[in-house]
Amino acid sequence: MNRRPTGRILVIGAGLMGTSVGLALSRAGLEVLLEDRDPGHVRVAVSLGAGVPASRADVGGADGPGETDGAAGTDGAEPDLVVVGVPPAALGTVIADALERFPRATVTDLGSVKAATVVAVAARAPEFLDRYVGGHPMAGSEQSGPLAARADLFDGRAWAVTPHPGSRPEAVEAVEGLAATCGAFAVPMAPAEHDEAVALISHLPQVASSVVAGLLTTAAEDHLVLAGQGLRDVTRIAAGDPDLWSQILAANAEPVAKLLHETAERMHQFAVTLEKSVPPAETELAAPGAPDLRNVLERGATGVRRLPGKHGMRPETFASVPVQLRDQPGELARLFADVGAAGVNIEDVRIDHSPGTPAGLVQLAVHPDAVPALLQALAQHGWDVHG
Repeated sequence: MNRRPTGRILVIGAGLMGTSVGLALSRAGLEVLLEDRDPGHVRVAVSLGAGVPASRADVGGADGPGETDGAAGTDGAEPDLVVVGVPPAALGTVIADALERFPRATVTDLGSVKAATVVAVAARAPEFLDRYVGGHPMAGSEQSGPLAARADLFDGRAWAVTPHPGSRPEAVEAVEGLAATCGAFAVPMAPAEHDEAVALISHLPQVASSVVAGLLTTAAEDHLVLAGQGLRDVTRIAAGDPDLWSQILAANAEPVAKLLHETAERMHQFAVTLEKSVPPAETELAAPGAPDLRNVLERGATGVRRLPGKHGMRPETFASVPVQLRDQPGELARLFADVGAAGVNIEDVRIDHSPGTPAGLVQLAVHPDAVPALLQALAQHGWDVHG
């Protein structure tokens, strides 16, 4: 059973992730201390309710390591748990520093790459390595900094817990308890296994998004006016911090490079198939090469259907009802109120915007059994349902 954190918790690095952890722990009524080499980050995080400043704010924080010179607590007491939320390039140094500063504390981190971090900590503080357990909450944003933080960022999300062979059992329990207290569910795995997993589900998509978005830099302006939600979905995460992602990708280079080679080969094969295809005549059912194209596209659709949705259910479990939404204040709230009054639970929602038009399209995901009641309520309140 996960052990809920007790005592005080020190969060080093008051950026998006560290501040969100502080907000989630403070929401649970725990005492949180905050450190960051940027005093401004600490001030913002404190103002948001993420915790209180530690006695020093110059330890390696959201931008990297700093100097160390004493205990973290405002009264000099040692924290029971230290959560390190700094960029990958600083993780090894800051974790090792925390292990040395606080000889009784469990130390974990929020980093995106785990195997390299264990190696770095082992090189710097091998005698304290048993109190370190890696962690990686699978949540975040293309935005950065404490102002982007949310107390509910981790609610219902996976939190990888990656002990190394020498980790103390009680330290593993403490990190699993941290995840649960922040609203997430712990997923135990080995550091190397974690890195292979995130190479596919996180790092490869980041590279693909950045490459596609990079093509937009030379596109004609009148072409970009045609951009719809599909392109915005593909390129959204390309807006992430280039410096941070450079560090993440460099730290997990081998698994990501392997996947990129595989992706490039499949892209090349797809391009060759397209080059061999010709537009079908009106009397033809299919063009040469069309079965190969369809196979690739069907494989992609199959992969999407494997992704778990809300409560671990498959996305196709829900029915999607598209509703036109006028671009004016209060319309979304009115729609939700009308749906709620009908006793229909919205499982998920997506808004598609069309540039240059005063309306958008809201996709309401609901259980199929709720569709008749939803359609009746929408018609009763004058909503325009598409499809």
